[in-house]
Amino acid sequence: MNTIAIEDSLGLTVCNKQQIAIERGLGSYVWDQEGRRYLDFTSGWGVTALGHSHPLIVNAIATQAAKLMQNPNSGFTYSPVRSRLLAKLQDVLPDGLHRVFFANSGAEANDGAVKLARKVTGRPIVIAVSGSFHGRTLSTLSLSGGRDNAARYLPIVPSNVFAPFGDIEALAALMSDQVAAVIIEPVQGEGGVQMPPAGYLQDLSRLCAEHGALFIADEVQTGFCRTGSFFAVGAAGVSPDILTMGKGIAGGFPFAAFAVSDAVAEGVQKGDHGGTYCGNPLGCAVAETVLDFLQNNKIADRAHAMGAMILQRLESLPAQYPEQVRVLRGSGLLIGIQMHSDAQVAALTSACLHRGLIVTPTRNGVLRLIPSLLVSEQEIDEAIGLLCSALTQLQAEYGQLSVAKSA
Repeated sequence: MNTIAIEDSLGLTVCNKQQIAIERGLGSYVWDQEGRRYLDFTSGWGVTALGHSHPLIVNAIATQAAKLMQNPNSGFTYSPVRSRLLAKLQDVLPDGLHRVFFANSGAEANDGAVKLARKVTGRPIVIAVSGSFHGRTLSTLSLSGGRDNAARYLPIVPSNVFAPFGDIEALAALMSDQVAAVIIEPVQGEGGVQMPPAGYLQDLSRLCAEHGALFIADEVQTGFCRTGSFFAVGAAGVSPDILTMGKGIAGGFPFAAFAVSDAVAEGVQKGDHGGTYCGNPLGCAVAETVLDFLQNNKIADRAHAMGAMILQRLESLPAQYPEQVRVLRGSGLLIGIQMHSDAQVAALTSACLHRGLIVTPTRNGVLRLIPSLLVSEQEIDEAIGLLCSALTQLQAEYGQLSVAKSA
């Protein structure tokens, strides 16, 4: 199956979609309108962390919806389920993050974090890194390292500056008493599952502390067990001043949050942040259910073990398909297959879809595997079989092309 271009009334291509309409899902599988089954190794970009239509999530939505979906007077009244979620988050958040603000999406959480960082410090500059992606609002897009995206909508924002990812010396050279914050993904998602060098996050945290700047960890994709620990910064042994959360926090329900240190919270006043749907009872009920499940079933340990299994079973791909696969990398169940070009990623994505496997094409010539945190060993074997079948087909086609060129 191929992607189809959708045009607006002016004839301009506005998006590309895979030629497939998904009607329902259960666990790691989804079905299209014709009833064909697909193995989903995208989890909606890491959102459906417990798989599709998990009964606990379905029940949490139905139960809470029958009680209350939105508080009267929105955030001016309390909600028991919101209170419970706030208390339970304290059990998993990194040390020192005692205040939580809720949001509707990861981009909104990052937007709020950056806004409050500037307000609290009274400084204008925010440092981001190349290859980063923090959302599609005007603010977060201007801090995302893919300038090809931002340039379509934004002028260059002088107070937003970029350092090369993983280069602590370059970042140090940008630090000054005008820097409000440094925002970074502990593992880059859209940038191609890029892993920071050893000690990088610790050095970054130290630099921020030395210069009075805030360290913002964007864990929208990496949080809630995705990388094999509850939060990636926890595994690195660092505690940011602000941590943003989204995607897997509510297993598919639109919900997000960001947590701040007491020092940051002291600079936040009434009216500085809020939103009509932020922390609504329905979202809180789902997030509470997901959080309980992740903790009670040791899902972080499970994600670590299953991710290691996938990488071990894929380790021969660069040698087996050298014209396509360059290297593998990942953490937990966030895995990247580095290929030679974006065109190869597109071809492999299409070939996988044709076989019944849905994967995530990513910029910088990377194909991402982001399965459910509950993916089974049998489903992993099935996915690898379909992936290798697609690679074998494409390898043969590349070989034929090479012969034709040499003839």
